[in-house]
Amino acid sequence: MKIPVLDFEVYRLGENVTDETLMELSRNLRTAFTEIGFVYLRNTGIGQEEVDAVMEISKKFFLLPAEDKIPLSRTSNTCNYGWVAPETEKLNPYRPGDLKEAFNITSLHPDADVVPGFRQTIESFFMRCKDLSLRVLRVMALSLDIDVDIFVNSHKGIGSDLNKSTLRILHYPPVRHEMVKEGQLRCGEHSDYGSITLLFQDSKGGLQVMNRSGEYIDAPAIPGTVLINIADLMQRWTSDVFMSAKHRVLLPPPGDVSTRQSVAFFAHPDDDVTITCCDGSNKYPPVKSWAYSLERFNDSYGKMETTS
Repeated sequence: MKIPVLDFEVYRLGENVTDETLMELSRNLRTAFTEIGFVYLRNTGIGQEEVDAVMEISKKFFLLPAEDKIPLSRTSNTCNYGWVAPETEKLNPYRPGDLKEAFNITSLHPDADVVPGFRQTIESFFMRCKDLSLRVLRVMALSLDIDVDIFVNSHKGIGSDLNKSTLRILHYPPVRHEMVKEGQLRCGEHSDYGSITLLFQDSKGGLQVMNRSGEYIDAPAIPGTVLINIADLMQRWTSDVFMSAKHRVLLPPPGDVSTRQSVAFFAHPDDDVTITCCDGSNKYPPVKSWAYSLERFNDSYGKMETTS
């Protein structure tokens, strides 16, 4: 099946919508997250001009020479902040390092502008993604017929040092196929760690999502939409009602030397939140939000020296 496209316009920021239209949206969202774990949302309130601005400022950052980016490097798994050089990360630990670079922002205390306008643009987009994430989490709870604030109340610290939600700008440089290691991809197959992920991508393609049949299907950019997926802690939280699907980014065809850009917002519960099955089934044992993420970071980066 294809990833569905849903209209989110019925749930505007700041409105308390309770009518049948919202109930229909919640049912459709539940179906998407149950059957494939991914959905495209249009009319989210985040305009294409905002996405374009982040893409443009990201491009300027990644064009900087390596010596300007190295001082901003991510230095430990306990502080998921900073620049990640190409081939540093292995989202599939059994493959060679991913052919991409990234910059992670986990709190609203970024470094001084490395390029003009970087801090203001990134901070603004972080908050826009936070707002959208909380709205989606509320509709998700509504779809499960549970307390509509159960997920939102566990994400109150987004943007602070008490929460590891991350805005991540990504750059996939041109691929020289003669230099590619056996089994290497632009991004190895993996599932995300937290609650939900918001993804904004350019038109270059390459993203694939595994469906419930175990087959990979394309997840291209659709103008005017954000691609949202379930992550692992949410699957545990909902006792497998919502599914965290694996996904990957393939290499471009030989001879294609184009770059690829994307921006992802990974919404995580607050660090001290204990995730237990919301249906009371105990299908998964309780786990602390931050402890689970740290274990996954150790898989992707190897165990790094921790910093306080």
